[in-house]
Formats: sequence, C-alpha cells, structure tokens
Amino acid sequence: MEQLKTYTICVFTENSIGLLNKITIIFTRRRLNIESLTVSETERKGVSRFTIVIKHEQREAVEKLVRQIRKVVEVLSVFGYLNEDIVYNDIALFKIPTPLDSKPLDMETINREHKAYIVYWGLDYVVLQKTGTEEEIFDFFKYIKPYGILEFVRSGRVAVARTPKGLVEYLPDEVEWEYYL
Repeated sequence: MEQLKTYTICVFTENSIGLLNKITIIFTRRRLNIESLTVSETERKGVSRFTIVIKHEQREAVEKLVRQIRKVVEVLSVFGYLNEDIVYNDIALFKIPTPLDSKPLDMETINREHKAYIVYWGLDYVVLQKTGTEEEIFDFFKYIKPYGILEFVRSGRVAVARTPKGLVEYLPDEVEWEYYL
C-alpha cells in the first residue's frame, strides 16, 4: 500500500452562489475527506479561490479528481500540488488564561522561537496568533498547553504556487478582468 501524501488543490472560479456545494459534492462522491478548505476572493473582481487540502495514496486518483472539478461550468482553472510545489501557511489563535497567581508567559520564547504574537490582551486572558505549517502550529500547541488553553482555532491552508506565473495567466482571455482598488 502506498503512503498517504498531502495534496493542495487550488480552484479558481466565478464567484457564484451554490458553487461550494457543487465542488464539495465531487469529494463526497469519491469518498475523499477534505482536511481543510479555505475560500476567498482573489485580486481579480468576480474570481474566487478555493484552497482544498486532502490526503491520498494515489496521484492518479487526485489527477482524476482535478479533471472532474474542471468540468464544473463556473470553474475557471484547477491545479493540484504537492507540498514542495507551493508556499503555504495556516493561522491559529490560542486563548490563554492569565490569572494573577499564574506563571507569567515567556513572551521572548513565544516571539523569538515560536514566532507567535499577542493579538489581544484582556484582563484575564491573552489571544496569541501563530502562523505556519500544521506541524509548527501543533509544536506551539504542545509548548503553550501547560499554561492552559481556553480556546484554540486553526484556519484552513492558504497557498500560492512556486511558479513565476500569476493568476491572470490562467484566466480565460475573452474576459477583461478588473483588479480590486
């Protein structure tokens, strides 16, 4: 049996209602679990980007999935990548209690070694932000856990390809795509 590999699938689409359902149903039909999903507008008006992470053993199955997604009418372009083909990060927020009688947070270690930062300081807690790979975020989770974690949330992956080409080079030529101001 082949080893599981992480694939990031980037889907550029028209910005339309119901498209998320159309795309995710393709994964459901193929019995593929989505590890993370991020959707946002791109730098071009009317164009959205889906960044979907899956784990699978067979590259051929992922290539078949990409071809199936391309058939959706509103899809402008689709790419499947391995981790070495992209630059990527997740973001995580940690809500940590700071009662008066607790051990103070070692902010120098948090900032310098873990590259995490305070984004909110309340009377009884702080919210720390950590960006990085899934492994880096969970390494920080292990470090901060002894302080107590009131809440933890991690985003889906955001990624760009390690290629000099930009999005505009993959969009249909017949449309005049506008940038956001």
